Amino acid sequence: MNRYEALRRRVPEWFRNEPGGIEILTDPALVRRARRSAVPTVRRGPLGSLRAWARAALRPVPTGVVSANRYLWYLRDPVRFPDGRLGLYDRLLPPPESSPGVVVLPLLDDGAKVVLIEHYRHATRDRHWEAVRGFGDPGATGEENVARELAEEVSARPTAVTALGELHPDTGLCAHRVELYAARVQSVGAPEVGEAIQRVITVPAAEAEAMVADGRITDGFTVAVLYRARLAGLFTSVTENGGEN
Repeated sequence: MNRYEALRRRVPEWFRNEPGGIEILTDPALVRRARRSAVPTVRRGPLGSLRAWARAALRPVPTGVVSANRYLWYLRDPVRFPDGRLGLYDRLLPPPESSPGVVVLPLLDDGAKVVLIEHYRHATRDRHWEAVRGFGDPGATGEENVARELAEEVSARPTAVTALGELHPDTGLCAHRVELYAARVQSVGAPEVGEAIQRVITVPAAEAEAMVADGRITDGFTVAVLYRARLAGLFTSVTENGGEN
């Protein structure tokens, strides 16, 4: 718990308690009770229940900093729920002092077309159509992170960047906050093969939205940035008579 306590002192806002919320415990006796209450799933039956009780009493589930790296910190907090129950709650946080990650929707032809990448993702073991995105570098501005991600993932340079607001991707598990952007680009190049980006395509904005509607796009970040771009009026489409709408 030493690393956990040091983190509590370093970033107190991560551990603030609010009335009616889920309280993070500090009293050692309550922390021990919360740890013992977290009984792992076992086989049914009297013998299985007895083993689970003994394991919880002798080797309670650990709390604190489970793991940490340059991209995320995994914490397991001892907590008291609003109904009085004690237990443990896991959460993922960005490293201290990191800047928010960015999601970038590259736009071609004044917004008539958008750039999408086919990205193989380790977590799902599958390919996904996505916008450009990545973690923020410590101390970097949002526009600096946008320029870096565009260069790395699709070999592009932004000519104009539009901020589209913020997003919390999973408030039940993650404390991460990401910034959404649209970026005008004149062209795109080779994808970043080392990040398992399979290919880069450009499609009309209406087709990208159709890909959301029919399930070809399921990535939440990409759905969000397309929606925000639509709300911001950034999409244009050329009609048969040559006008725009």
